[in-house]
Amino acid sequence: MSYSTSILRKITTTLVLGFAAAAVNAQSIDTLHAPAPALPGVYADPNIAVFNNKFYIYPTTDGTEGWQSTQFSCWSSANLTDWKNEGVILDLPVDLTWAKVRAWAPTIATKNNKYYYYYTADVNIGVAVADKPTGPFKDPLGKPLIRRGLLGGQMIDPMAFVDDDGSAYLYWGQGQCNVVKLNADMISCDTSKITSFKPEGYNEGPFMIKRKGLYYLMWSEYDTRDPRYSIAYATSKSPLGPFVKAVGHPVLKGKGVVKGAGHHSVVQVPGKDEWYIAYHRFKIPDGNGYNRETCVERMYFDADGNIKPVDVFGKLKPVKMKAGKK
Repeated sequence: MSYSTSILRKITTTLVLGFAAAAVNAQSIDTLHAPAPALPGVYADPNIAVFNNKFYIYPTTDGTEGWQSTQFSCWSSANLTDWKNEGVILDLPVDLTWAKVRAWAPTIATKNNKYYYYYTADVNIGVAVADKPTGPFKDPLGKPLIRRGLLGGQMIDPMAFVDDDGSAYLYWGQGQCNVVKLNADMISCDTSKITSFKPEGYNEGPFMIKRKGLYYLMWSEYDTRDPRYSIAYATSKSPLGPFVKAVGHPVLKGKGVVKGAGHHSVVQVPGKDEWYIAYHRFKIPDGNGYNRETCVERMYFDADGNIKPVDVFGKLKPVKMKAGKK
């Protein structure tokens, strides 16, 4: 074999191996084939929670321009991958006297052996109460908890957070973030003690978690109709702030065929440092800001406590919980 032939074979082998490696790499970062949504149909703004060894998702019913939905539903799962529709848990025209339409972005918390469901109705925030996480939920006030126009921005996207000491806080707001400590009854608050602020990039959908003594305030940036819709966060040593935005650590954003990934919630597997994020994206295919679908994916922290970027192309595996944990 001549010297030139030997060189040619080495070059050919290198090219073949290079193409093979490129093919494997391309397959590993495929952005054209997203995983199926967690819930069938069009649902947005998912609030994920865990009660009594079962996971629940409380979403906005999507599919109408201007988001004209009138009902809220609940979905349950024992493993985060197989979901059952528990039916309508709150019907605005039937269950409320003060709002009939625009049922958006709910959240839920438990305390006092009751379940408290906070929701947006006609750009007000209401609260409903039930004995079970699947309802039926009843309006105890006959009026909004937070009325539209009370503050700057829209009174939407509530998030209820119960701290380790039992103190409960309500976060909400589009255009600015608002937070207030809820009274012990969970259905009232002192509106004169509302704190309002606007982290850089904040638009809507606040969500609070606590891990290892640190508070993580997360939110959605851009508009939900914008393909750039995404999630960022800030941290604090207090549920009321001040919060410092995590720079260079976006929680979640679209990529490839996944667009408009945002308005999320997070759940911790009881008894484990294991976290999952629920969010919506434009329906695939042909979705937009009025036709969105709910997804669930694993969320990780690094050694310094930073939230790692979520893989919107991940393959979620069934989750097992420890018996007896709530």
